[in-house]
Amino acid sequence: MPAKSKSQQMAAGAALAAKRGDKKKSELKGASKSMAASMSKKELEEMASTKRKGKPQKKSKK
Repeated sequence: MPAKSKSQQMAAGAALAAKRGDKKKSELKGASKSMAASMSKKELEEMASTKRKGKPQKKSKK
């Protein structure tokens, strides 16, 4: 599932870094913390690899 916003893509990248061991899980906050706990490494890779061009900064609440 691709990221819907730049913020979501960046949070997935941080969560993926923690899953890989590049970053401490205790350093995660908010969305990235919950993503690391609830998503698989493959799901995070897919979301983090989404291109940012044309994406809004934050997902609109519709």
